[in-house]
Amino acid sequence: MMDKNSDNRPILLFDGVCNLCNSSVQFVIKHDKNGKIALAALQSNAGQQLLKAHQLPEKDLKSLVFIENNRAYTKSDGALRASRYLDGGWKWLYSLIIFPAFLRNWVYDIVAKNRYRWFGRQESCWMPTPALRQRFLD
Repeated sequence: MMDKNSDNRPILLFDGVCNLCNSSVQFVIKHDKNGKIALAALQSNAGQQLLKAHQLPEKDLKSLVFIENNRAYTKSDGALRASRYLDGGWKWLYSLIIFPAFLRNWVYDIVAKNRYRWFGRQESCWMPTPALRQRFLD
């Protein structure tokens, strides 16, 4: 795994024990074939350092974090910004940014609040296969 993001790719931080989050990461991997987005679990060393650097809570964060051009985006802003880097027609999801953030984040917060109950959680963070390790920061 990489120690740092030396190529300045945008970074997606995700909850490594959340089944929904892990499925979302699998989706990103599948639809970002060229590895434009670097990945890290919120719980990882890299994730904790990035949260601290962007003055975000290091514990109990109920959002993914998307870091682009050294700026951190959370909730629906982060998810929609990440969609711009996906292959194929998934880029169109970014057009949902036209909806007011309070509406987008209301839906996001409902899912985030219930994600463990609805989708379950793992006892430990998901570990990438050796073939995918270059996509992850540590």
